[in-house]
Parts: sequence; C-alpha cells; structure tokens
Amino acid sequence: MIVGLIIACEVAFWVLLAAGLAFRYLLRMPRTGLALLLCEPLLEVVLFVVTAIDLKNGAEPDWRHGLAAVYIGFTVGLGHATITWADARVAHRFAGGPPPVKPPKYGRARAVHEWRTAGRWTLACVVAIALLQAAIWYVGGEGETGSLRAWQSRMVVLIGINVVIAGSYTLFPKRERSAGKGGV
Repeated sequence: MIVGLIIACEVAFWVLLAAGLAFRYLLRMPRTGLALLLCEPLLEVVLFVVTAIDLKNGAEPDWRHGLAAVYIGFTVGLGHATITWADARVAHRFAGGPPPVKPPKYGRARAVHEWRTAGRWTLACVVAIALLQAAIWYVGGEGETGSLRAWQSRMVVLIGINVVIAGSYTLFPKRERSAGKGGV
C-alpha cells in the first residue's frame, strides 16, 4: 500500500505541476495555477500521515516506510527547484518569458552552482534522515528498525557524494578553453 501511495504521490506531483503551469500560462489564470502548485505539499502530508498510521497499526518497519521518508525528504529538498525549473521553461515556451538561465560552465560561478545543488541534495537527505529517525523512535525498541537505519546510511553516502562533486569543482575548476590554443 505504501509503495502504491508513493507512486500515486509522484504521479500527482507531476499532474499538479502540469496543471498549475497550464492554468498559469496557457489559460491565463495565474491565481488558479498558483493554487494548484501550492497543493503540492499536501501530497507529502498525506504520505506522512498514512505511513505513520501504518506504523501505528503495527506494521513492521521495512524498506517501504524508509522509501516514504526518503520521498518526502527529496520533495522538500528538491521540489521547489524542480517547480522553478519547469516554470522558467514553460514561461519561455508559452508566455514569451525570457530564456531559462543556464547554469554556468566554468570557474567560481560553476563551483557556487554545484555547492547550491549539493545544498539542496543535503537538505533532502537531512530531512529524510530526520523522518527516518522519527520513525525509529516511533516504533520504539520492540520493532525491527534495521531497514530504516539502512536508509539513513544511504542518505549519508548521498550527502558525501554531493560534497565530493561540489568540492571537485572548487578544487579543480573547469576553465574555458582559449581560442588561440587549438580550441574549436
């Protein structure tokens, strides 16, 4: 049931996003579009409540409950950036908005971009870790929580990967090729 709800939340996220942007730009109803976009967090609240009820009713915590916490964390950490990304593209394509800003390719600006990205992923992972820990405490000592702790470990690894990627752009910044040195 939890996995089905996670899938339903993901589908609903994209449906609400598409509907919100369609109302905002195609139908010229920006307030209705905004209202639809603001419904997105309700999906995570529903998933959180259903997961908590499932655990309260005696379900053994397993990978599905961990996946629900991770999904919520990722939506918190990456959802706004995803909506902003889609909004810029739809505004440009259908409403005459400016072209979307492309991420910088070189130097310090690229490193800053990578650290911001790592920050969003870190936020997502920290929220997931906190929700997983809350589930562990909620279940208490009588439940098997190994699968939830495994999800926490995966989130720590994911944070590490993002920090290494961002750090590599800081320590070894990509430089623009100069036209005089055989550049194309």
